[in-house]
Amino acid sequence: MKHYSIEVAGVKRELPVIKINDEISIASFVVLGDTELICAAAKELKEKLPEADIFVTAEAKGIPLAQELARIMDMPKYIVARKSIKSYMQNPIVRKVKSITTKDEQILCLDGIDVEYLKGKKVLLVDDVVSTGESINELKELTKEAGAEVVGKVSILTEGNDDSNSDVIALGNLPVFNN
Repeated sequence: MKHYSIEVAGVKRELPVIKINDEISIASFVVLGDTELICAAAKELKEKLPEADIFVTAEAKGIPLAQELARIMDMPKYIVARKSIKSYMQNPIVRKVKSITTKDEQILCLDGIDVEYLKGKKVLLVDDVVSTGESINELKELTKEAGAEVVGKVSILTEGNDDSNSDVIALGNLPVFNN
């Protein structure tokens, strides 16, 4: 198996190169469970972020980064847009999303309680990697629909061979490989 070497915030990783479809492969960057990388990345990202009231992330891989950023920035909470409507949700708002790493269309939804909390807040959107930008842009629209002002997008890395994610505050970029 091919690997791609990367260093993020002083932490080195060897990422397996995974075939996504007949045309492209990506270096698989999975942060779930990688406490060392999450903590180092959050510490470095903190210095680059504009002022905000709260972080919003999509389930699931952005959660550890949102948690650590909220912790080191003394925010009492962060909000997770879920990928399914839960029975406890009251008046959820929902958007459809397609991700490069997911086969089928998904949804992102916010509980009505979170919608009320977000009204009038300055929000930073958080993800682990921003590739095509589809997921984080749908998260942006969902957050705006909740009445919040999105003041920035933050991820550990962007992915792609162009500058389509130049509006994302990130610590580096992963290339996409042609098969």
